[in-house]
Amino acid sequence: MSQTIVSPPMSILVRRALARMWEDDDSRSVLIGVLGTLLIHLLLLLIGPHLLRSDPTVKLMRPHATARQFNIEIAPDTFKVPPKPKRPMKFVETNPDAPENVPDKTDNFAARNQQVAQEKPTPNGKSDRPAMEGQKDIHSTSIVTGQLLKPQEQVPVPPEPNVKPIESKLMAPKLEQSPLTGIEKRIGDDPNSFGSNVAKFAENPKNVPDKVEGMKNVPLIEGATSMVPMPIDPHHPRPRPQVVKTMQVRPAIFEENKIGTMNVGLRGIDAKWSNYGTYLQKMVEIIQVQFDRLNDESRIYPPSGSMVTVKFILNSEGKIARVVSVENKATEAAAHTCVSSITLPSPYGPWTDDMKALLGEEQELIFDFYYQ
Repeated sequence: MSQTIVSPPMSILVRRALARMWEDDDSRSVLIGVLGTLLIHLLLLLIGPHLLRSDPTVKLMRPHATARQFNIEIAPDTFKVPPKPKRPMKFVETNPDAPENVPDKTDNFAARNQQVAQEKPTPNGKSDRPAMEGQKDIHSTSIVTGQLLKPQEQVPVPPEPNVKPIESKLMAPKLEQSPLTGIEKRIGDDPNSFGSNVAKFAENPKNVPDKVEGMKNVPLIEGATSMVPMPIDPHHPRPRPQVVKTMQVRPAIFEENKIGTMNVGLRGIDAKWSNYGTYLQKMVEIIQVQFDRLNDESRIYPPSGSMVTVKFILNSEGKIARVVSVENKATEAAAHTCVSSITLPSPYGPWTDDMKALLGEEQELIFDFYYQ
C-alpha cells in the first residue's frame, strides 16, 4: 500500500507561516513594519496624483453671482521722493564802502552784491576773497573791521523861541583930538605985493579947548547899529547839538588769506544778495551788540586767544528752538555770555517765503566767539 503526500494549498502555507511569525516576538515586529510600509506606499500611490496635480482649479459660480471689478489709480507723485531743501550758500560779510557789483559766479551770499577787489593786486590771483593778513587757526568771514554801536533814539530838538533881537548902537574906540592951532598972516611992506597965511595943522584937529588922548586911526562908525540876540535864559537853556554817527561794520578778526585777486579797488568779496543774507547780517550785528554789552557789564574777560563755539537751531519764526552744543575753550562765564548773546535777543523776526522755501522750517547755525 503506497501513500501519496499532497502539498497543502499556498494559502494555507502562508497562513501557517504568518501564524508562526506572529507567535514570535521578533518576527511579529518585523511583520508589523513590513505591513505598515506596504500600507503607506499604497496610500501614496492612491493620493499622490491628486496632491501633485498642477491644473488650475475650476470654481463653479452661482448663476446669479456677478464678478466684482476694482479700478486702482496711482497718483503720479505717490512714489516720487520729495526734493530735499537746497542748502544755502556760504554767508560772508561785505565791505559797506565798496561799490555794489554783481559777481559772475560765486558760492557766497551776503546782504549786498559785491565783487572781489583789493588795493594791491595779486598776480594771477583768482580767489573769491581778497588777500589779507590774519590768523591761521580761526575761521572768519569778515574782510573789514570797525566799531558797531548800538543805535540810540534821537530826542527831538524843540524849536528855538521866536524872540526878536535887541537893537543896540556900536561903540567906537576913543579918538585922539587936538585943538586948532590958528593961522599966521604975512603981508609985505609994498602995497602991491602978495600976502600969505601960514597954518600948522595937528593930527585929528577938532574944535576942542584941550587935547584928548586916544587912538589916531579909528574907523568912522558913528550912527551904526547892530542886532544883538537876547541873552540865554539859564532856566531854559538851548538844546545841545548832537552828532549822530552810525557804524555799519562790526569789530572782527581776520582770517589769513595769501592768494587774492587781480581786481584793483576797495577791499571786497564775491557775494550775491539774498533775503537770507540781509537777515543774517542784521542777526550778526544784534548778537555782536549784545555780546559787547554783556562783556562790559561783567568786566571779566577770559585769557586772550580763547574761543567759544555755539551750535543752535533757528526756526522760521526767528526763535532759538534749542542750543545743540557749546564747545568751550574759555571760562564757564565766557561760555554763558556767548550763549546769552544769542538767546536773549531772540526772536529775530519771521522768515520770508523764499527763505522758508530754501531752508525749510529750521536751520542749524554755528557761531564762533573769539577773545583777543
